Amino acid sequence: MKTTQALTHMAVTVALIMAGCSSYNVKPDIRAEERFKIAQKMFKSRDYFEAKNQFKIITLNNPGASFVDEAQYFLGECHFKMKEYILASDEFSRMTRLYPKSPWVDDAQFRIAYCDYQLSPKPSLDQTYTVKAVEDFQTFIEDFPESDLVPRAEKLLKICRTKLAQKEYKSGELYRKLGDHYGAFVYFSSVIDKYYDTKFAEPATYWKGECLFRLRRRRDSRQAFEELLRKHPRSEFATKAKGRLSEIDTLLAQELKARVNQSIDNQSNN
Repeated sequence: MKTTQALTHMAVTVALIMAGCSSYNVKPDIRAEERFKIAQKMFKSRDYFEAKNQFKIITLNNPGASFVDEAQYFLGECHFKMKEYILASDEFSRMTRLYPKSPWVDDAQFRIAYCDYQLSPKPSLDQTYTVKAVEDFQTFIEDFPESDLVPRAEKLLKICRTKLAQKEYKSGELYRKLGDHYGAFVYFSSVIDKYYDTKFAEPATYWKGECLFRLRRRRDSRQAFEELLRKHPRSEFATKAKGRLSEIDTLLAQELKARVNQSIDNQSNN
């Protein structure tokens, strides 16, 4: 098994060396330091394919070099620049796993989340990568609170959370239009609970109240409308919410009066 792995390793290295030599005058037997400098020049020249091959050779043949962590990071960067986000994420993950004390670790961790962000599709499609991006950005912010990349991570995190909120909100709208008020209520409540800091929390609160009203849960409905007016007093739904509150109070008063009258009638019959 070890012999097979060694032969495979050798074959990969030879193939990469030959590929790297095809376009550049890179000698197969140059020192690792010189190869690293050449790879950096290739990267700066935006020749990411050739740079990728050189960085890969370094990571395979020089695992103990002082700059191998940087080479591993830029191997991931080459894939990222070529929009090969899944491959890039794998290389950045390998970098954080193999070199956890490297000064490039925070950059690699950020890039892992950013790869997921780039793979995230529009809200109507499956949001697996968006969920992963949220988790990875949160991990980055928690693990590297002093990093200068935190503000950017927070901005991208907000975009991802808003996309997830939009998907849940649209699902709530669909159920509401189909007349399934309980199903809509579940989705609107989810938006409020999980994505309270997004722009979809405000309309979700109003429609949650409407769904509860349709379900004849008057007091719960009133609570939702009151929450809307308390948290979003200038909401475009404020006038409608106030109208519903007035209607709910009237209905509750009528129900109370009906119960009192029924109680009096029962006592009279007894």
